[in-house]
Amino acid sequence: MLKLTYTEGSFYLECLTQSPEEWVAQRVILALRVGQSLCVEPSTASFLLPVDLPGVDLLKAEVKRDDSEIISLCVCDTEFLEVTLRGSWLSDNSENAVGVFTTTMSDRAEFLLHKLWQEAQACASVMSE
Repeated sequence: MLKLTYTEGSFYLECLTQSPEEWVAQRVILALRVGQSLCVEPSTASFLLPVDLPGVDLLKAEVKRDDSEIISLCVCDTEFLEVTLRGSWLSDNSENAVGVFTTTMSDRAEFLLHKLWQEAQACASVMSE
């Protein structure tokens, strides 16, 4: 499972071994115990990856091979590729842009996507220094 945590200024992507159903169930139980409202709804999440990252072609091939509608790729311009995922959005308010998005796809696609995201973060931090 991929979990994307969106904050006010950024997001963090991680791979988890739990299924989305298990993770959401645990999150619902936690919200009930602490008295927090929780909105869970089907949604999409998108983020950008540099097109020149090594491994982008592997991701494109995996998306074609998998042929599911969970992930789609779209070239934005000469520098970036938009990754769009289908899954579930969890937040304390349905209008909130801060929350957690979960989805699941093939292990290979999840691994490639996570690795590419990590490489993009490393490149961005080097460029900002």
